[in-house]
Amino acid sequence: MASTTNSQLLDFEKPLFELEAKLEEMRSIRNEETGKDLESTIRDLEKRVDELRKSIYENLTRWQRVQIARHPDRPYSLDHIENMTEGFVELHGDRLFGDDPAIVGGFATFKGSRYGGKDQSVMILGHQKGRDTKSRKYRRFGMPNPEGYRKALRLMQMAARFNKPIITLLDTPGAFPGQEAEERGQAEAIARNLLEMARLPVPILVVVIGEGASGGALGIGVGDRLLMLENAWYSVISPENCSAILWRSWDFKEEAARALKLTAPDLVEQNVVDDVISEPMGGAHHDAKTTSDAMGKAIVKHLKQLQKLSPEELIDQRIAKYDAIGPFATV
Repeated sequence: MASTTNSQLLDFEKPLFELEAKLEEMRSIRNEETGKDLESTIRDLEKRVDELRKSIYENLTRWQRVQIARHPDRPYSLDHIENMTEGFVELHGDRLFGDDPAIVGGFATFKGSRYGGKDQSVMILGHQKGRDTKSRKYRRFGMPNPEGYRKALRLMQMAARFNKPIITLLDTPGAFPGQEAEERGQAEAIARNLLEMARLPVPILVVVIGEGASGGALGIGVGDRLLMLENAWYSVISPENCSAILWRSWDFKEEAARALKLTAPDLVEQNVVDDVISEPMGGAHHDAKTTSDAMGKAIVKHLKQLQKLSPEELIDQRIAKYDAIGPFATV
């Protein structure tokens, strides 16, 4: 489990942190040869810590899951790519304007044999956030410009030419909202990706690994299967922006999160998400390797199913999947 500093604690985790600190203090006293028998006290504290941990993380609210999805230590796309693949070759540029570091992608060997499948070449791409001020500015907090979506489309079309499966990892607070993005055709770039991804003749697996906000996520999010990490969220709008629109204030973000039903269990009920991938207790940032392994197993399971289908069957089922989302009536 990764160590957590006080500044990285989420509000609802503070009682657990304080109890764990008390437990560590008791253990250190025991290790000093004081002659005091503290074993029973320590065992009682350990039990209380386990009970509190389960109580917190097995009863998370929707807003608390949003907070976990945004944890600064949560594994990002490049972390999962490193854990699940080998020989990753990052490809750059959209061949129209430039490169966008908010989206990374390239060919790699997916280590499927580790997860009960087979090793195979895939195109893997995803949003990438930064870890410090410099890298966050460089990658614009994972918010792509139009050239990012056009780069992603170029890579996916390349994968289709070589008959390689595509894996996309979603983790963005939204497409970049700057003036330059609009001038270069942000909406058109996202719309073009939706159209082209719907008809690519190779398997496409989409995994929401953190934040999945609005068209910024959907721009690389059309696929045959939509998988989602347990503490990720996926919605047309963030809770804060929803709150700002409905209540003219960010103060109602928790109510907005409840109303949006943006968590993995919610989206399974709404027939949007096909599979939920479990995370370690407390969130993916506590054990990135275990989280990547769980993702790898889910990817193997769904790739096996999809690779039995012909290109025509893939496209027909993909279109039918999105046609079936949401209630509608024909008049």
